[in-house]
Formats: sequence, structure tokens, C-alpha cells
Amino acid sequence: MQFEFDWVDAFSESVFGGNGCAVVHEGADVSDDVCMAYVRETSLVECTFTGPSEVADIRVRYFLASREIPFAGHPTIATVAALRARGSVQDGPLTLETQAGIIPVEVSGAQVKMTQIAPEFGPEVPVGLVAAVGGIRTEDIIAPPQIVSTGLPFCVTVLKDRTTLGNLQFDVTALQALCAHLGQQDDNMMEPFWVTLSGATPSGDTFSRLLLAPPSPPEDAFTGSATGAMASYLWARGLIDQPDFTAEQGHGMGRPGSAQVRVLGPRYAITGVEVSGHGAIVMSGTVNLPRSL
Repeated sequence: MQFEFDWVDAFSESVFGGNGCAVVHEGADVSDDVCMAYVRETSLVECTFTGPSEVADIRVRYFLASREIPFAGHPTIATVAALRARGSVQDGPLTLETQAGIIPVEVSGAQVKMTQIAPEFGPEVPVGLVAAVGGIRTEDIIAPPQIVSTGLPFCVTVLKDRTTLGNLQFDVTALQALCAHLGQQDDNMMEPFWVTLSGATPSGDTFSRLLLAPPSPPEDAFTGSATGAMASYLWARGLIDQPDFTAEQGHGMGRPGSAQVRVLGPRYAITGVEVSGHGAIVMSGTVNLPRSL
């Protein structure tokens, strides 16, 4: 069957920046196997498939090459930017049905602001296990790594400087040991989200990287869901002075991206995280997908 699609670079005002996502319109009923095969075909980290919803304005399904996930940040920006470019939605408030719950969104042209759910703070993780995943020393990590989720869990890990961030060397075996410690069967869901408390540019406040396990590409250019988890962690632990800041990612890949972030609520009772960014349409057309394999 034929479906309309848009390929969107999220968290960037221009093409070839930020993180790409292919949005398949009205494809939410396609089988999981087809959705995952499509992600592999694009060589992107994630793709989305939209459809009608009985509880929100639009239903969105999010897929990696290996599985469906409940929520993801940059695909949310990409999906709404694609819908806005097609005239399917207008400027103003919008709600998305996801497996992580109803996500409120505010649309203003190519700029999209999503409100991620209140964070869930999981266990702290032994610093030695996390350091081994990045091939760094334990003293390069300046705060206790912790599992945090605002819709999708990440191991938030704060590094001492940008040099350490740039020198990370991903170790899949060490990631498997980390996942085993957490009781996580799959090793492509709990990669550390590495962050430094200085931007990649003078206008940035944080700079992050997310190195990925196969079958995903080696690195994510901009990770909106992890940015929300990271912001919650930094605010709750007093590592940032203000709840508003500019997050940057992807510059070392030649795909610079940025988001405006606001943590909602006091440090001890965060109610959500606003993450805002632009989406730039790279290409549009039709894709031929079977309903199932």
C-alpha cells in the first residue's frame, strides 16, 4: 500500500542538521515487523507512524530498528512539524496519543514545543560500570549516574568537560554488563546519555552525546526524550541554577542541533519538562509498504 511520508530534520532550523526522522502518515496500523524493517531501510534511528486517536488529536507510534518504544523526543518534533507543513494541523495546542501517555504540544509554524511527563527517577548506577561503557575513568564522571525517564529511560551521566565527552569510546560488552546489573535483557535501550555543563557553542548551556548499540546507527544526533530526562536530573540535583536552558547535541557529527528546555515545578516536585525545537522538511513523497511481512 502507498503512504505519504515526510523526512524531517528535528531540532534544526535548516536541513542536514539535528536528527532525522521519517514520518509515515496514516501508517499506525502497519505491522510491527514492517515498521521496524522501514526504519532499517532508512538507516535512521527512529521513524514514526501516525493515525487517528479516540483520546487525543493524533496517535503516534515510535519505532527503532529493533522494537517499538513508548515515546521519543526528536520524532515528536519531526511528526508535528510534518503535519504542520502539510496543513493537517494548525498553530496552537495539540495532543498526541503515545504509549507513554498523552503528550501536550504547542505548534508555532516550524517550531514545536512538547511537554514531557513528570520524571521517574530510577536507581543510581555504579560509576565504574558506566565509565566502562564510554571507555573513560571513574573520576571523569562528576555526579552519580542515574536512570531517569520522562517517557523513555536513560542513564544520565554528567562528565567533567567537553574533552572527555569527545573522547568517549563505546564498549558494547561493558553496556551488556550495565544492562545485566539493571536487570535489562536488551542492550540497546539503556545506553548512557553523556552530558557536560557547557555548550558546544557560546549560546549553549549543555552539550550531550548518545552512543548507540546495534542495530541502531553508532550515534544519535539529537535526543529529545533524553534531554528531558537530563534536564530533570540536573534541576533536581542542583547542578543548574535556572530551570531554563539551551541544550546542544550533534555538533561533533556535523549535525548541530539545539533545544530550548524548561523544567516545570520546584526541584523536589518536578511536574514535567518543556522541550522546544524546530523541524526542517528534507524530502516528501510516497512509500510502498505492505500491511505485514
